[in-house]
Amino acid sequence: MKKTLALLAACCLLLAAGCRVQVNKNSNGNEKNVKIDTPFGGLHVRSGNTTAADVGLPVYPGATIAPDRDGDKSANVHMGFGEFQLTVKVVNYQSSDSQDKVLAFYQKALGRYGDVIRCKDNQPVGTPAVTQEGLTCSGGDHHSHVQVSGNISLKAGSRHHQHMVAIEDKSGPGTRFALIELELPESADNQSSKSE
Repeated sequence: MKKTLALLAACCLLLAAGCRVQVNKNSNGNEKNVKIDTPFGGLHVRSGNTTAADVGLPVYPGATIAPDRDGDKSANVHMGFGEFQLTVKVVNYQSSDSQDKVLAFYQKALGRYGDVIRCKDNQPVGTPAVTQEGLTCSGGDHHSHVQVSGNISLKAGSRHHQHMVAIEDKSGPGTRFALIELELPESADNQSSKSE
């Protein structure tokens, strides 16, 4: 809670110190792209334009873009303040194929980023349980930073640069999944370990 209040106070100070805000709306009048720049850094959010190639993964054959529960098809968020840089890219898809086929395809595709771990409810399924670069399924160890609760996910990469495929755990035909790339500042682990 204290960290949240400190972050909000810092954002207010930044906004008051020469801030420029730009919001572009789509044809429906919904906010689509937001750009906030200050002398110290900024926050850029783009929705609807991110592709699988932007995330660094191929599109599953025959899959189509599918909005999530909030109606978003994709997002690209970048926050940067000095050395602190955070980027999250997400694109949502659906396929008429089974989860097993989608998982097998992305198990192979993620291999280009190193060891691939499979997770269910933030717990490892099978081996390896941790990548060679220290990425785990659990968010509680401050190493993975992203928790995908209630889903099946595949992860590859390091604590600071992760590629993920999160598959909606549901019964019925077809598969809904998200391709995710996450880049975190290396200082995130240092700050997490100090707060424990």
